[in-house]
Amino acid sequence: MADPKPQTVGIVGGGLAGLAAGCALADAGLKVTLFERRPYVGGRASSYEHPGTGEVVDNCQHVLLGCCTNLIHFYETLGVADKIRWFDELTFLEPGGRASRFAATRFVPAPMHNVPSFLGAHMLGASDKAAIARAMFAMSRGLPDMEENFLAWLRRHGQTERAIDRFWKTVLVSALNEDLDRVSSRYAAQVFRESFMNSAQAGRMGVPSIPLSELYSAAIQYIQARGGNVFLRCSVSSVTPCENRVKIITGSGETAFDSVILAAPFNTVSSLLPNDAVAAQLKHKLRHFESSPITGIHLWFDREITPLPHAVLLDRTIQWMFQKSKFQHEREGPGSYIEVVVSASKSLVQKSREEVLEIALRELADFFPLVREATVVKAAVIKEVHATYSVLPGLDQWRPESQPGWPRIFLAGDWTASGWPATMEGAVRSGYLAAEALNGKRYLVPDLSAKGLMRLF
Repeated sequence: MADPKPQTVGIVGGGLAGLAAGCALADAGLKVTLFERRPYVGGRASSYEHPGTGEVVDNCQHVLLGCCTNLIHFYETLGVADKIRWFDELTFLEPGGRASRFAATRFVPAPMHNVPSFLGAHMLGASDKAAIARAMFAMSRGLPDMEENFLAWLRRHGQTERAIDRFWKTVLVSALNEDLDRVSSRYAAQVFRESFMNSAQAGRMGVPSIPLSELYSAAIQYIQARGGNVFLRCSVSSVTPCENRVKIITGSGETAFDSVILAAPFNTVSSLLPNDAVAAQLKHKLRHFESSPITGIHLWFDREITPLPHAVLLDRTIQWMFQKSKFQHEREGPGSYIEVVVSASKSLVQKSREEVLEIALRELADFFPLVREATVVKAAVIKEVHATYSVLPGLDQWRPESQPGWPRIFLAGDWTASGWPATMEGAVRSGYLAAEALNGKRYLVPDLSAKGLMRLF
């Protein structure tokens, strides 16, 4: 008796959500066909050859933390976990170059493993540290209300202006890509609990050591090796449910599948939906979503301007510095390649390339004086206007589930109800959740368990 034909699945979108779902289902024996409109995969975590410089650049520097268990599992599945370089220390720099270094102390139980370096941080005064400690104690007892913005929560918990600007804002605007008065207090607190409080392992920072599209191209081989197909430069114009099948229309024609996973960004998925009651309800939910931009400023200098591989930059427009020539090995050689990142970069969206570069170079010199002596060999400014959705207070009521109402159409994307905010971890979780809803198998991996005293909360 011939083996039954495998169930066919069409996946629209080659970002992390679509790739995670595709790899999980291909591994389970389903025949996966993935459509991606760009010539590379990775979605908003991708890289390409920049036409102005000839260099391969990431659209923005992406990092992960040790608490991102599903993202790490995805890397392990693809065989690229060794392409992540891990750091156990964060350096916060004030203008003028004074450094405060945060690292976990061995044998000090969570959530106090960061206390020794926290107490020694020059960037904060005694009253700031006392206020932050009170707020963290409040977080340890439970997550705050979803409806309140985090800035209001901080003020209600007696935070000083310097604690807000140099600690809470610095960490959370980068993590959530939104201003504190537009962030749900529950998700802000979740980030701190999961990453900085639960354990030392959870707070480790990982940075890809190869360009992002190269990292995620391993998913193409993974799907193809299991009998699937990945079509690049292939735009989907519509998805239509039919009796016992779902049709996907592309520029090349029409293909029918047993099931389809829509893994497109929230701001484009509406254009793909059929004209029915389920789609109308989903479109109503999507109207409550807003985008927030990220700007990446790429600078190639003729010399090294700092020995640091990365740093958090305080009190300026620019927020992070990543010296990619320190952790991307093919970039080693004379000079240095720096990427400066500005999250929630609404103030830069309308500025010209020259204006953004002028701000970045002027402010970078406030931290690294050698910038004034160095020559910029080439530069690029990349603005991701729709980099993430904004985790607004109360937004969770509008985040759709993986199976919104069609029997054979499923949703994936960091904007769906993954339980996480707009992060790479949230995207992979959503892909696994969509695969679970479609296939009935478990794909999500457990969160890191709390350590030390955090096990009591």
